[in-house]
Amino acid sequence: MSKKNIPFILLIAFSAIIYFTLPYFNHSVEVSETPKTTSIDSASLIKPEPKMLYGMVVDSLVIIEDKIKRNQNIAEILLPHNVTNEAIYQLAKISKEVFDVRKLVANKKYTLICERDSLKTAKAFVYEHNSTEYVVFNLRDSISVEKKQKEIQIVEKGVAGIIESNLSVTMQELGLSPQLTNDFVDVFAWQIDFFRLQKGDKFKLIYEDHLVEGQSIGSGKIKSIYFEHFGNDFYGFHYDQGDGIDYFDENGNSLRKALLKYPLDFTRISSRYSGNRYHPVQKRYKAHRGTDFAAPRGTPIRSVGDGIVLEARYQKYNGNYVKVKHNATYTTQYLHMSGIKSGIRPGMKVRQGDIIGYVGSTGLATGNHLCYRFWKNGVQIDALKVDLPPSAPIKKENALAFNLKKNQMLNQLEMINFPEENATVFASVK
Repeated sequence: MSKKNIPFILLIAFSAIIYFTLPYFNHSVEVSETPKTTSIDSASLIKPEPKMLYGMVVDSLVIIEDKIKRNQNIAEILLPHNVTNEAIYQLAKISKEVFDVRKLVANKKYTLICERDSLKTAKAFVYEHNSTEYVVFNLRDSISVEKKQKEIQIVEKGVAGIIESNLSVTMQELGLSPQLTNDFVDVFAWQIDFFRLQKGDKFKLIYEDHLVEGQSIGSGKIKSIYFEHFGNDFYGFHYDQGDGIDYFDENGNSLRKALLKYPLDFTRISSRYSGNRYHPVQKRYKAHRGTDFAAPRGTPIRSVGDGIVLEARYQKYNGNYVKVKHNATYTTQYLHMSGIKSGIRPGMKVRQGDIIGYVGSTGLATGNHLCYRFWKNGVQIDALKVDLPPSAPIKKENALAFNLKKNQMLNQLEMINFPEENATVFASVK
């Protein structure tokens, strides 16, 4: 090879080196300008929610649930969990104003929240007083007692039914509470004789159900009702004009009267008002100037209206009874009580719906029942046939708002099918 060709060959070799190494050179520059990052799942950075029970974090604690046994006291529950007699005495002392620990009821649920140690030392004792309340007994360094309320969820529900025998049985078969049946009857008490329903009568009902931890604890107010009775349509819509909930028909007329139709929750009429009835005790025919409602002993009896108690005493034939004067026109009397409610005495005021006594069989009676008597202008009449003036209708200034609400409730009622049409239950969370 001549010396003249050496520079040329070196030039070619140098160019080749640059050509083949340049991509790697460029790559290294890019890496230095844009640092490499590691992808991390953001979900792994989020801490899980702590487990809560009765407002306390219990992730690392032992939970013991049980029910109060008959004649069991709080010491029997706490002593095995490293709580001293002195601490239990102090707990009982400071809790009296919140909840008396001597009043634990058998079969009520309780929960012990304990340390994860060999003794399972109790940190808190929780007693579920009723379906909506519970009491927390804090057993840490500073002993304290607190009564708390469970969250209540209100859900609107709708249901439809067809009466085969009577309203109570039909409502029960639909899984509805006796209280809801009583409220239903109260809405239409002056329009419909619920003791003379016919087979095939239909109804649709929208009401509030109160839930705690997903379980129903009782019904709230009725929102609307459709009732078909003897081929006639009856509607009831709840509305508040500023002085409390009342019920109105589709034209805005009140369904309420000055007095309740019935003095006790929906039950059975055992004997109606009559001018000539065979008396089961005296064994002869005589006038029966009252309406007898058969009901279990102890069933609460309510005053059908506001008024002043005229009499509250025992009499040979009437047994324990209460007599109430409602106004210058109407007076009512309630006979054969097992007992008059404590505090009911002549001269005191009572409000519509107040309990004044309890069903019994005192006086001239063969079984537990209430004999309900009614006077109009001093003359005894049939309480079930009295015609009272209605409460005030929807006011003019409330007419537009009422009609809007009524139309909404009508649409909800139309969404519910009767059983023969594959009934469905309408439900929405309020």
